[in-house]
Amino acid sequence: MSAELISILVLAVVFVIATTRSINMGALAFAAAFGVGGLVAGLDADGVFAGFPGDLFVVLVGVTYLFAIARANGTTDWLVHAAIRLVRGRIALIPWVMFAITGALTAIGAVSPAAVAIVAPIALSFAARYGISPLLMGAMVVHGAQGGGFSPISIYGSIVNGIVERENLPGSELTLFFGSLVANLVIAGIVFVLFGGLKLSGKRGEPDRAEQGQKDEHEPKEEPSGSRLTPAISATLAALVALVVAVLGFDLDAGLSAITLAVLLSAVWPDTSRKAVGEIAWPTVLLICGVLTYVGVMEEMGTIDYAGHAVGDIGIPLLAALLLCYIGAIISAFASSVGIMGALIPLAVPFLAQGEIGAIGMITALAISATVVDVSPFSTNGALVLAAAPDVDRERFFRQLMVYGGIVVAVVPAAAWLVLVVPGFG
Repeated sequence: MSAELISILVLAVVFVIATTRSINMGALAFAAAFGVGGLVAGLDADGVFAGFPGDLFVVLVGVTYLFAIARANGTTDWLVHAAIRLVRGRIALIPWVMFAITGALTAIGAVSPAAVAIVAPIALSFAARYGISPLLMGAMVVHGAQGGGFSPISIYGSIVNGIVERENLPGSELTLFFGSLVANLVIAGIVFVLFGGLKLSGKRGEPDRAEQGQKDEHEPKEEPSGSRLTPAISATLAALVALVVAVLGFDLDAGLSAITLAVLLSAVWPDTSRKAVGEIAWPTVLLICGVLTYVGVMEEMGTIDYAGHAVGDIGIPLLAALLLCYIGAIISAFASSVGIMGALIPLAVPFLAQGEIGAIGMITALAISATVVDVSPFSTNGALVLAAAPDVDRERFFRQLMVYGGIVVAVVPAAAWLVLVVPGFG
């Protein structure tokens, strides 16, 4: 048995054990990376740790630390009240507001994980307060980010269009953008219906004081606690704005920026910030970093290239196109979407050059397949959603994200292939 197949089988075993024995999958994946990397691939410790996602580790820790402080000092409550006032108390509109905000952020140039890191904690705090499914809210945030992610001025769009130009393939920036936007809008609509969005239509948030009607003039009129703007809340709101400016305006690292801002807030208000370190999503950090370290070992072994080339050698263009969409979806659920697109599009060049498969449709289908699956809890966006959800059973929420991500992986590549690739065949 080849080393590549062994690494795939071990990954499957890790999934089975973690699911049946309730062991943190990240811990199992670290052990698997050590075993497979050392015994099968001949890697030393440095080779194994080369796949450790240090940047994602810092993002997860930094963002959850900052928003743990925001929860402790009442900032998230203030933001929830502000969101209710924005939509005049109509709770059903909030998931779509979050979809639109993340979509706008990525469309104007934010990296998708940065947009999700900014919006997800606020969206999921709102979901916890008003009994909205965290899966619904998290999916709306991620699909919003991916919906705007391929605009001509976005990071994803610029990268894919650059690859297309470099490979001398025909391309259409607008087809790529609107294809992804429509796909994510359709998925978001389905998620909204299936996970309780319609039940929110008659539900209203807590009215602010102006909407409560006239009170007895002798009754003391106290401002709702979530509406009071204290110095700590004002400073935290300024920190959140600074995070957005740092990430979008100056292209600074989201994790390092968030940790720096959290430390500054902790130094000024240590009492409300002291317990925030304990609320960092450490089990999620272990899970995600462990799995991605193992995926890094697989990449070092050549397993990813092995799978891609095996599909490219099939010789049946339409079938190869479908399998490449699935490979992009499956691998991207565990790894960098941009990296996967950078590898898959060149792999598709040989049979695209034959003229039997429409290049524009194929590239759009690959882009959708490789990014829409970022709801997986093993991807950066899915991990941020998992880490940001307050007051949830994280193991249960992890399983929900994993099942939902699996459904997306199973359905969306075939749908994208059917709509975008098959009509251009021949």
